[in-house]
Amino acid sequence: MTESKKKAKKKSADFILLITTVSLVFIGIVMVFSSSWPESMEKYGNGYFFLKKQLISAIIGFVAMVATMNIKYHVYRRFALPIYIFALLLGCLIFSPLGMEIKGATRWLDFGFTTFMPSDAIKLASIIFFAKFLTNKKEKIGTFLQGTIPALLLIGLSCILILVQPDLGTTVTLAATLIAMFFVAGARVFHLLGMGVGAGFFLYYAITSEGNEYRMERWTTFRDPFSDKLDSGWQIVQSLYALGSGGIFGLGLGKSRQKFFYIPEAYNDFIFSIIGEELGLLGTLLVLFLFLLLIWRGVIIAMKTEDLFGCYLASGITALIAIQSLINIAVVTSSIPTTGITLPFISYGGTSLLFYMAGVGILLNISRHTK
Repeated sequence: MTESKKKAKKKSADFILLITTVSLVFIGIVMVFSSSWPESMEKYGNGYFFLKKQLISAIIGFVAMVATMNIKYHVYRRFALPIYIFALLLGCLIFSPLGMEIKGATRWLDFGFTTFMPSDAIKLASIIFFAKFLTNKKEKIGTFLQGTIPALLLIGLSCILILVQPDLGTTVTLAATLIAMFFVAGARVFHLLGMGVGAGFFLYYAITSEGNEYRMERWTTFRDPFSDKLDSGWQIVQSLYALGSGGIFGLGLGKSRQKFFYIPEAYNDFIFSIIGEELGLLGTLLVLFLFLLLIWRGVIIAMKTEDLFGCYLASGITALIAIQSLINIAVVTSSIPTTGITLPFISYGGTSLLFYMAGVGILLNISRHTK
């Protein structure tokens, strides 16, 4: 093979990953339009309100994906610390006048012309910085004092600004992602088990401690949502109704009944239930297949990349998509207690879509440097 052909081959990105991502975003746009129509008409008198915003976000996200796809991923290692600090500073801004409280949680920044969710920036920046940390510590990952303790401190620092918003679901997602990266880097199983036990105690305290009664209510509702289906169990019961009524083939695109104010914000956290209602079991299986295909390509890229930093970075981005998708679908199907976690690429939300598409762009760039 000539040198020119080698270079041409190296420059080609993972086509399957690209097409899979675009397919998920397209499905998301269609389903956001379908599931948001009733609320768009009621609140804004315009059924296309959320569709327009999601389309703009998708275009911006696509530009971000193309940009990161053409930036050598080694650059992120060089600027990992500034990126991480900048993301943490964005997280601190929620305590400033820019912080916007919605439903008892301050998770957004209000810039007047748009809103921004810092936790999405923190997630991607933490993955980049942690990948650099693991690369620098490659000979000491298995040690307790120089590997596990510093890793725990970094995970705690990354998660604390999300936890105080409060947003336990995103905190768990990010922590699980970083621990997955730590596992890939070669952490000792005994240390990982200790981290798991510690996480279990933390979750128990976060659910049962004073001032967090709403979390305890979610736990009891999860155990039997139909015991209070007109109040605390309403959302999950309606989600199960939507999934069940869809059957194998669904009621048809746009024909959901539960989106008519039965499921609150059906275009957001519970959009998967609307997919099940309108497109049926086949529609949900298609979405699951696309996520599995994306995760599979991410794993292949991580395994075949030329250096440790690229491997850890690809592993982190892939793990984030896998874990958040799993948590969202588990919530919608009442497999775990309800938490405010969006479905990547599909749920309504500009910041989430932007950073997930940018993350895939980084994956695509890494794929250009695989063996």
